[in-house]
Amino acid sequence: MAKKFISIVIVPNWKTSFRTINLPKRAVGLIIGTGVAFTIFFIFFLIDYFSMTMTKADYHELQQEVAAQKEMIITYENTIAQMKERISSFEEYARKINILAGVQSPDNLKGEPGLGGGERIDLSPQRRNLERGAIQTIKQRAEAVEKNLSYMLHFFENQSTTLATTPTIWPTMGWVSSTFGPRIDPYTGRNAFHSGLDIATNLNNPVVATANGVVVQVGFDKYKGNFVSISHGNGFSTHYWHLNKYAVKSGQKIERGQVIGYVGKTGKALGPHLHYEVHLNGKAINPIHYIIEE
Repeated sequence: MAKKFISIVIVPNWKTSFRTINLPKRAVGLIIGTGVAFTIFFIFFLIDYFSMTMTKADYHELQQEVAAQKEMIITYENTIAQMKERISSFEEYARKINILAGVQSPDNLKGEPGLGGGERIDLSPQRRNLERGAIQTIKQRAEAVEKNLSYMLHFFENQSTTLATTPTIWPTMGWVSSTFGPRIDPYTGRNAFHSGLDIATNLNNPVVATANGVVVQVGFDKYKGNFVSISHGNGFSTHYWHLNKYAVKSGQKIERGQVIGYVGKTGKALGPHLHYEVHLNGKAINPIHYIIEE
């Protein structure tokens, strides 16, 4: 069987002669098929290229959006943490007010009588999903503290005398060098119970009465040094030791904030400081529970 050819005639425009190329039909079909396949491949390549370009742009945009959301979440978490800290400080303040009002015992500070609240909020750095419950819980705690303080305000408006005779301020400016409770005695090195606060400060810093009352005793003791004792009524009394000198006399009425003496290091004292005690019904209690002054 004779082969079939397809002839291609080439006629140059600068010559009168022409040239004929004979291609087998099979070869022509192969060339055409290859061209069509290449065209289809090229079209798909272009489609894929533009699709990838758009996807890449979308990806970068998504990355920027995710980064912005992460930053916003961190900001929200920090804000919530700050709110939680502020609420906790208000709750502590409210607990002290409740103690003054007799709603809560100073020996049981872990409970929250008279205060609302709710579950504790997990705000660890690993938590990136802010739940509505966290905001709602903080809101509820804030509302509970507000309600409690509002109640206490009305309570003390009718109990101004009681508040005036409750020791609620710092007796002198300084820093607490020894807290109320068990400690190692600096003289003996043995375990001992410290029945007040030691406030280290400068020699001759003024010492003030922490509530209205009557001076019941002034004097000197080899352990206390120069001291002042004040009765405030309602079972409260306060005691100020190691004074350099005292500025009041026995039987004198005094008011909160009035200077009663000056910081010293008399008696059993290693350096200038004030030993301050609060007694309720004859029992030493932690003065810090009653100090509401910041």
